[in-house]
Amino acid sequence: MFDLNQLRCFVTVAEELHFGRAAARLNMTQPPLSRQIQVLEHIIDAPLLERTSRSVRLTPAGRSFLPEARRILKLAESASQVARRIALGKTGSLKIGFTAAAAYGFLPELVAACRAKLPEVDFSLKEMVSGDQFEALTSGQIDAGLLRPPIARPEVASRRVVAEPLLAAIPKKHPLANAESITIKDFDGQPFVMYSPYESRYFHDLLVALFTRADILPRYVQHLSQIHSILAMVRAGLGLAIVPAAAAGLKISDVRLRPLKLRTRVPAELFMVWRRDDENPLLAALVKIASELSSAEVIED
Repeated sequence: MFDLNQLRCFVTVAEELHFGRAAARLNMTQPPLSRQIQVLEHIIDAPLLERTSRSVRLTPAGRSFLPEARRILKLAESASQVARRIALGKTGSLKIGFTAAAAYGFLPELVAACRAKLPEVDFSLKEMVSGDQFEALTSGQIDAGLLRPPIARPEVASRRVVAEPLLAAIPKKHPLANAESITIKDFDGQPFVMYSPYESRYFHDLLVALFTRADILPRYVQHLSQIHSILAMVRAGLGLAIVPAAAAGLKISDVRLRPLKLRTRVPAELFMVWRRDDENPLLAALVKIASELSSAEVIED
């Protein structure tokens, strides 16, 4: 099979129709240039050039072969450029998993920043609960995830990107709807829309711990996994709820979101996670952009 150097020699001679000028363009002497053309003609078993002491012309086979040779050289150059850009982390693809709540605030900002700084990168976004994201990372289905703690897995690296305050979600007609702020004691005995202990384990355990420390017991009327579903129940007047600040972006009508006063600050945390052995050269750029976008609410460790 012929090689790219032979094609390059042929294309240059075909463009110059002069071995001397072609050799000068290729920074070589005429004898090895002639030898490359001869080898190429032998490989494809057809004469490509008619040579005389005064002129060089393309044969019919040479005229047909020339556009194909140019196309092959262009494809080879394009492939090498793509490989270089991928190696430099400038192009390629990234698959990101995320929890539903991440889509309310941090995820759109992250994607917008990545589009601006990595315009040639293709992004694939997959909504999934935190547990499923760990499995997807292990199997290579995603390159990075945006999920809730705990993250104690040795094969996974992580960086906290959001630590936002909790808000009380109150139905519009509830007596607490116009309060400037809500305390945890205000939930004692109240109907409460709670997070699922399975699909939303992080928020469920977080609130159970808050209620236990405050020695109160709300009346759980429903267990749900999605924040927008919880706020829909609040809107219907079925109970109160506690949600992360990003939920304010949902703008659910007839639901009042009020600051939640706590003795000890307890933020809702979101982490970016990725496999330590992931070889995607774009991953470092993604982590850097996510770190730069980290919420102003993040508390330094």
